[in-house]
Amino acid sequence: MDCRQGENVCGHCPSVEVLFQSVAKYVGPNAVGVMLTGMGSDGADGMLAMRLAGAGTIAQDETTSVVYGMPKVAYERGGVEYMLPLDAIPNAISTLLTGKNARVRP
Repeated sequence: MDCRQGENVCGHCPSVEVLFQSVAKYVGPNAVGVMLTGMGSDGADGMLAMRLAGAGTIAQDETTSVVYGMPKVAYERGGVEYMLPLDAIPNAISTLLTGKNARVRP
């Protein structure tokens, strides 16, 4: 795999969108995507692609986000399976990685 300078995607380089699209394509259901606080929409479509590919997807909730932009847009576009407070995200990642049938709790 090569990392190289490219065009801006969603106004950024590097872009979370490129990362998440790549994960959706190559890792699919074996991945967990997490969208944390941030401004804009970078990664929202990629998170949806990950979810459609079978990955677990988590976003930080509005209450614990400094800037709720990126998690909100990812949720609005349908890419978020679990919207959680920041302190619940590590446990949710662990739960998703140890068994797809496990229940994630806030």
